[in-house]
Amino acid sequence: MGVKVLITVLVVALGLGGLLLWQHSYDLHEQQVTIEQDGHRLHGVLARPRDGRQRHGLVVHLHGDGPVEATHDGDYRPIWEANAKAGYATLSWHKPGVAGAPGNWLDQSMDDRATEALVAIAWARARPDIDADRIGLWGASQAGWVLPKIAAQTRLRFVLAVSPAINWLQQGRHHLLATLRAEGATQTRIEAEITRSDTIRNLLTRQASHQEYVKAMGDDPNPLTPDHWRFITRNHTADATADLPALRGIPVLLTLAGHDRNVDTADTERAYRAALSEAGALTVRHYPDAAHSLVKDNIERSDLQLTLTALFAPRALFATGHLTDQQQFLHALG
Repeated sequence: MGVKVLITVLVVALGLGGLLLWQHSYDLHEQQVTIEQDGHRLHGVLARPRDGRQRHGLVVHLHGDGPVEATHDGDYRPIWEANAKAGYATLSWHKPGVAGAPGNWLDQSMDDRATEALVAIAWARARPDIDADRIGLWGASQAGWVLPKIAAQTRLRFVLAVSPAINWLQQGRHHLLATLRAEGATQTRIEAEITRSDTIRNLLTRQASHQEYVKAMGDDPNPLTPDHWRFITRNHTADATADLPALRGIPVLLTLAGHDRNVDTADTERAYRAALSEAGALTVRHYPDAAHSLVKDNIERSDLQLTLTALFAPRALFATGHLTDQQQFLHALG
């Protein structure tokens, strides 16, 4: 390799390295925290604004489904930065059994998750750097069943509901059909998958064992694990409808995606409006270019584009206007 070529390669490499460092440098002060209270032990991150103020409001993060660590592999940081620009810190923790945290998230009910969050809120309220009157929730997807349970048990300044679910079984059917349509499945396959889904629903209704489930699924090459089956058995009756009135009077930002295969957004919006519109504190934002995660749908559907954007422009992952809208909503609260 010639000297000029080598110098060019080095310059490009240094430039890309500098770009990576710049894009992943967030205006936050992150602190690893351990919350020990009432028999709970949570490991997480407190991300505070670098604005020189001694006290901040707080956004408490509630994950969606799956084994999620506190930062969601870094994907949360652009959201935390938007919170920080509005003057709010963010608290997030590893799900049980993730990143060295004790326990197993698959052992939790939605009530367990609410209790866990209440412990974290109580811990935060006792901190001198957190304004106890400006604590609210951010919750995505499965957290839709948890948000109103928390609101029923403690005072909240706001709720940021991102692609929240309403009814577990209806969500599951919506996800199944939306996925099959996206894959261009034949009618024969669709009918077969609905029959399989109905079989699982019947097993759940009668609290069937994992062995019964495996037997009923026959030659399924990827059956649910015993832990995952117990998790679904424990939570499949979840429905936020009756709990949503607990959010009345609390400023709620409901964020909905235009390409959501996981949640029936029309059903979610109807339920939230029916429960909260009369209270006058509901704001609904639609993002036509977004997938369920509020990442731009065209980016999420391409592994290469997703990887490159996450590396070189992580803030650009999110739907147009989403981060700004959340920042403005929090800023308006004061």
